Amino acid sequence: MQLPTESLLLRIFLGESDRSDGQPLHEAIVLAARAEHLAGATVLRGAMGFGPSSRLHTSKILRLSTDLPLIIEIVDSEEKINAFLPRLDRMMGGGLITLEKVRVLHYGPPRQPAQG
Repeated sequence: MQLPTESLLLRIFLGESDRSDGQPLHEAIVLAARAEHLAGATVLRGAMGFGPSSRLHTSKILRLSTDLPLIIEIVDSEEKINAFLPRLDRMMGGGLITLEKVRVLHYGPPRQPAQG
């Protein structure tokens, strides 16, 4: 699969404790993206953050949060991202979703070292 040079970055901000049909929301989103044959998805765990409630979530040992912030990033063509948005909307309760135009420089499996 090749990504177009001009693609979209879908970024989803949510909390670790967010759920969808009983499973962690971040897992449900990644599995849905995979089922839709999107190019890939990455879940990033934040050390600290807050959202619309202004409640601080942190990984500091004295205030260990059970709801650390998560970010899911998905890059694919504009058409495929736009087709995925309605499914994502049905899964999301709260959170924040952003879209950015991105320029893809390289996409593919790791290069194998030259043998010689």
